[in-house]
Amino acid sequence: MKKIIIVLCAFLAAGALSSGCSDKKTTAEVSLKLDSQKAEWFKEAKFGMFIHWGLYSILEGTYNGHTLPDTTFAQGNSWYAEWIKPRLEVPDEYYNGLVNEFNPVGYDPVSWVREACNAGMKYLVITAKHHDGFALWDSDVSDFDIAATPYKKDLIAPLVEACKKYGLKYGFYYSHWQDWEDPDGALPFWCPWRPDEDFEKYWQRKSLPQVKELIEKFDPDLLWFDTWDWDTHITPERRDELIRLVRTYSDKCLINGRICYTNPGDNIDFLEMHDNLYPKEMLDKPWQTPATMQNSWAYHGKDYNWKPATRMLRYLVHNTSMGGNYLLNVGPKADGTLPVPAVRRLREMGAWLGANGEAVYGTKPSSLKVDDKDVYLTEKTEGDENILYIFITEPKPSVTVPCALSNGCRSLETGQPVDMETKEGSTEIRIPENLFKDRSIVVLKAGLVTAK
Repeated sequence: MKKIIIVLCAFLAAGALSSGCSDKKTTAEVSLKLDSQKAEWFKEAKFGMFIHWGLYSILEGTYNGHTLPDTTFAQGNSWYAEWIKPRLEVPDEYYNGLVNEFNPVGYDPVSWVREACNAGMKYLVITAKHHDGFALWDSDVSDFDIAATPYKKDLIAPLVEACKKYGLKYGFYYSHWQDWEDPDGALPFWCPWRPDEDFEKYWQRKSLPQVKELIEKFDPDLLWFDTWDWDTHITPERRDELIRLVRTYSDKCLINGRICYTNPGDNIDFLEMHDNLYPKEMLDKPWQTPATMQNSWAYHGKDYNWKPATRMLRYLVHNTSMGGNYLLNVGPKADGTLPVPAVRRLREMGAWLGANGEAVYGTKPSSLKVDDKDVYLTEKTEGDENILYIFITEPKPSVTVPCALSNGCRSLETGQPVDMETKEGSTEIRIPENLFKDRSIVVLKAGLVTAK
């Protein structure tokens, strides 16, 4: 049945899908332009969970006695376990044959969502299809999907149901450009370049139809597309064709800037930073940083480089103070369970946010500037009062903010008063040593005196 549908999609290539039109609207009626109000939830969310999971999770970063990174191979110098196929030159027949082994009997999407919620995360993004071309849902477009595995059951549908149950927004990573299983999909830059007319076949036969399928089956809140600063087949025309397709079939789905990293255009909903990149200046669109807990995104059995929760909280605080989001990745094991180090860190971060989340959620970046790399500021309005939150990420005896503060200053977590002195429009805050005893980020709350 799937092969029949694939053939039909090929016949439709020059028609509805290539133009992005639908049964309800013509191409001319579908605007590429974004509705900024749709992204309000995203700007308020601050913190999300990224999930990299697929056939590559079976290999855990190792193949045939070689473990990533491995300089034996010309392109094996990366920790990214989801890239194991091209980087360790895993043969197609072996890698694609992993579909016969993928059987995640430990998969419990409700437990995943509960961990995300308890960590303070407000949305979740999963790799519905990564570069290897394998789909985590039962796709009508391709046979290279979860239905071909011993597990057989759709992995996306129950995760969506769990997200809805717990009030978590959800979205899908979809590799629209690279596809190592499809005969016409793009390959890494060190492999032969596909003729553009061949890539167009993939684009019309698989990429656009699967994006449409994801929207119609699961109604996502966002789609996470992936390109970098490499040369790609994603021309402005293809970029806009894909944007138009999404806008046609969904009135709510957000689109990220990595749909075309070097030229996202004006019609994407939010900017996507490069991996683990944290901008130092404010950006003119909503944005987020996709980030790892260790070096790899997908589960890597020999990547022991786990970041401490306090460091990841600092990244979250930095992004919050700059008006951005933090999309933190977890790489489940092949059986569907979450790694213990990831769970511990999620819970530690959730505990800190449980005490200090008031300074993160519902806040905005402060217009005040502090010349201290260990101090971040956010603001919010409570009734008639403007509130300033001061994040202090390293122990220090005092912090000076360039404003006058009212109604005292106190620790947000414990309510402990903090001494301060205002002179010539600046306030020196003297910080008790005991606030730093557990080495966590200290958050102070104070009323902000504004000019009348």
